[in-house]
Amino acid sequence: MTTQLSSPVTGNPGHGDAFTDHMVSLSWNAVDGWHDRRVGPLEPLPLHPATIGLHYAQVIFEGLKAHRGPDGSVSVFRPDRNALRFQSSARRLAMPELPVEDFLSAVDDLVLIDGAGLPDDPSISLYLRPLMFATDPNLMLRPSDEYRFLLMAFVAGGFFGDQELTPVSVLVSREHSRAVLGGTGDVKCAANYGPSFVAQNLARQAGCQQVVWLDAAEHRWVEEMGGMNLFFVRRTASGTEVVTPGLTGTLLPGVTRESLLVLADRLGHTVREERISVDQWREECAAGLITEVFACGTAAVVTPVGTVKDRDGDWVVGDGTAGPVTRELRQALVDTQRGVLPDPGGWRRVVVPASGS
Repeated sequence: MTTQLSSPVTGNPGHGDAFTDHMVSLSWNAVDGWHDRRVGPLEPLPLHPATIGLHYAQVIFEGLKAHRGPDGSVSVFRPDRNALRFQSSARRLAMPELPVEDFLSAVDDLVLIDGAGLPDDPSISLYLRPLMFATDPNLMLRPSDEYRFLLMAFVAGGFFGDQELTPVSVLVSREHSRAVLGGTGDVKCAANYGPSFVAQNLARQAGCQQVVWLDAAEHRWVEEMGGMNLFFVRRTASGTEVVTPGLTGTLLPGVTRESLLVLADRLGHTVREERISVDQWREECAAGLITEVFACGTAAVVTPVGTVKDRDGDWVVGDGTAGPVTRELRQALVDTQRGVLPDPGGWRRVVVPASGS
């Protein structure tokens, strides 16, 4: 099979529409289980108008990346964690679980066919999007009897439109909630994202790039930023703390979040999971205790937060620029993903071997 990208990468390809040429497909039903595995061209799908996934949101997805290393290899970052989270999402939506080995095999196949042309540029990656949706053409309100798994990819640059650590401004959402206890906030299902767009539009109208979600019960505790996890850097008498909200069942357990907790500890920072209220965030920034805040995720990597807008008053984080801990952790993450730093333990799945090997 030809190893190629859809078109030559020139400049920043942005995020979300520079698709590659192929996709992997599997189907499922109760009789055959997972079957009809195919690697073929990326093409439109013929769907019956009554497809259950279109009506009742039995749709889950993932996001992970492949990176070109300085030795010429192409590896995928922690795909086993995404495979397990994909299974967790499937369980929550009463969908069949895709075996981890099938998930990883699909990743390998697509990276081999579409990723070998990935340029040697740390700012460019191959974003992989696994998707599973209900395909039964039936409008009875029930789980589907049939499902389809797809894996597609696109060439990704900067999520916020550039390759630099440019701080973003955020709007605290007081009116809308992302997730509730007992809901689906800790899984990656399509139904979580459409309802968030109205708050995102309000953030844009306020001149902000992203929205900050609070807990649904009290609208007090900070949870996430858009579709990303948040970290706070706090100055203490004994050093620096890197703090993130704990996983309460309403936050997505991000793979990047998990990785940064490990990397921050290895770099000598005190790592903590802690509930932080909006008022505490504002007050500790004013007192010079919280000196940096950043969001993280597969798409955003590590993105600093510079200013916060809120109904009770706006404020600036630190001096409004990307701080040293944010820069240090971003570089450590990128270098780990590309193989510049030693693999902490099975984090890089090498698909295309190093040049000359």
